[in-house]
Amino acid sequence: MQAPPHRPFSPGFPPDDPTRRNGGASIAVTLRYAPLAFLLRLYPPVLEIDGQAVPAGWGRFVQSVGFGEHHVHVHVPYLIPSRIGAADVTVLALPGKTVELEYRAPLLSFLRGALGAPPQRYPGAVAAWALLTAAVTLGVCACIGWIVDAAG
Repeated sequence: MQAPPHRPFSPGFPPDDPTRRNGGASIAVTLRYAPLAFLLRLYPPVLEIDGQAVPAGWGRFVQSVGFGEHHVHVHVPYLIPSRIGAADVTVLALPGKTVELEYRAPLLSFLRGALGAPPQRYPGAVAAWALLTAAVTLGVCACIGWIVDAAG
């Protein structure tokens, strides 16, 4: 008995997807926001493949596509600015394969989002934590100053 041919996994080529027996291709995009940016839950992201809107929200969405290169775009509609976290990537869809992508919305509205092969990092995480730490520190110092002033 002969063993099946060995196909090593390559990051450029997604693994076999036996559920797509018709030989078609698909793109799966997981859309996420950080818990610190919980208000983004109110604004569903916009997912476009080759300029065509794909119904999506926060979570994982799979779209069937033809073989070849496809342009994927994601952004989040917002108040000011009207679009935040814009991100683009071009992927190669192969017959019988699913291209896995992950989008991470930024923690600061003026930054771009991260879109690519998972896992992605939240853009602006370090700056957001630094701003949060500074705000809490200033609040604690103000409370201590108020208490010291009231006692004196």
